[in-house]
Amino acid sequence: MKVEIFSDFSCPFCYIGKKELERAIEEAGYTGQIEIEFKAFQIDPEAPKEKVQNYYEYLMAYHKVTLEEAKQMTLGIVGRAKEVGLAYHYDDMKTVHTEKAHRLAKWTKQFSKEVAYNEALMAAYFIDGKDLNDEAVLLTVIEDLGLNVVEARDVLSSSDAFIEELNKDRYDAQQMGVQSVPFFVFENRFGIKGAEPNEVFVRTLHQTAEMVGVKSSLKMVGNGEFACADGECKLL
Repeated sequence: MKVEIFSDFSCPFCYIGKKELERAIEEAGYTGQIEIEFKAFQIDPEAPKEKVQNYYEYLMAYHKVTLEEAKQMTLGIVGRAKEVGLAYHYDDMKTVHTEKAHRLAKWTKQFSKEVAYNEALMAAYFIDGKDLNDEAVLLTVIEDLGLNVVEARDVLSSSDAFIEELNKDRYDAQQMGVQSVPFFVFENRFGIKGAEPNEVFVRTLHQTAEMVGVKSSLKMVGNGEFACADGECKLL
């Protein structure tokens, strides 16, 4: 089955939704049967490319609130992230323009590294507080994935590289009516808007699988310690 994810690296709910989908795939028994494709969707294409702000400073200026009020605004997201095992660090987070990161994501796709790249970048941004405007940060991720850093640097240095692919994603989003992210498309049959609870993803996976003729695999739980076999029961 194919799942397309409209997502942005600076979207906190995109990382949460990604984790919910991954957990649902495992729980529903579709591990190894899902093809995931990320579609670029910049939530703030006007964000500064050079001069970045601390995220709290950005919230204070944009919403005209105090520092304490800005911190309060993030508590719900931080709590939701904890539910899927993520520790968001807004104290270290910065505003980010994500076009370069998205262009590089398209380049990694040809090496089947797009999913790993997305995970690494989201972790770098939300957990480690890395500046995704910094090309050195992006290239470190590329190196960690075992890809050619020189080729990746050439992609970043060319402002036109993979722009056509990003424009195609924008067009697809418009055609589908996608106005916010994350947005998940299952085999062009079902859509999930937002980081919905795990059971929504599980149910949608099963519905999609039924329509396209995919069967879930048996998921083994337990180590078999309390069981009987070959005419004998293990007694403690």
